[in-house]
Amino acid sequence: MYRIVKKEVLNPTVTLMEIDAPLVAKAAEPGQFIILRVDEDGERIPLTVADYDRNKGTVTIIFQVVGATTEKLNHKEEGEYICDFAGPLGKPTETEGLKKVAVVGGGVGCAIAFPVAKKLHGIGCEVHSIVGFRNKDLVILEDEFKANSSKFVLMSDDGSCGEKGLVTDALRKLIESGEKYDRVITIGPLIMMKFVCKLTKEYGISTVASMNPIMIDGTGMCGGCRLTVGGKTKFACVDGPEFDGHEIDFDEAMARGAMYKPFERHAHEETCNLFKLGENK
Repeated sequence: MYRIVKKEVLNPTVTLMEIDAPLVAKAAEPGQFIILRVDEDGERIPLTVADYDRNKGTVTIIFQVVGATTEKLNHKEEGEYICDFAGPLGKPTETEGLKKVAVVGGGVGCAIAFPVAKKLHGIGCEVHSIVGFRNKDLVILEDEFKANSSKFVLMSDDGSCGEKGLVTDALRKLIESGEKYDRVITIGPLIMMKFVCKLTKEYGISTVASMNPIMIDGTGMCGGCRLTVGGKTKFACVDGPEFDGHEIDFDEAMARGAMYKPFERHAHEETCNLFKLGENK
């Protein structure tokens, strides 16, 4: 059992939890993920390591409440426990030799982008962070990004915070102003990553995208997280979760992800109704 040390609501749909997991904290690196179960009867879900503290022995996760399991997890409070917290899994972000990197995050994907920016900043890399949200009410980790970036650009769809527009608008502006990046690392909605990668391909800039498809066992055996990268089948859990963004078949990934949306919505609604019934008793 793993104790919830801290719980913080970052916005109406996104929650941060710090979990007491010393063995995971000891080995975790940016880019990796864990698989958890809320209780013994629960499903397994992957969540990226958003931060870790080796001295305290804690791992931070940030999740969006979209399905049944995240709804259950969100009802847990500080001092309570979750059943399983396995990891770290996947390959860490490659940072060796990088001198100047643009980290591009979108929505809750910024929770995954932040530890990457933090690690790069910590090893002396010049980090330009570009983060985008639909509106100011959904912004997360703004201060944390600013503290770990040489340049920080905040974008919003409606112009309610930062600059109005898309992250690709900001990235193109920086590239055309003369900024030369060793690599662009993008993490967020599939459609956003697709167009970030399309843009960087125009300029011949090495680009890595972090993929988060449906995942079950985290060992490559179930095949649920398969992707097509460079015309070959890859598994996000063991071959990734980061891949060459110019080689990913984003259209296939989006089509596969959409297959599960109706089931996810139905499961979420059922779970919400169960919690409401319990509260009314």
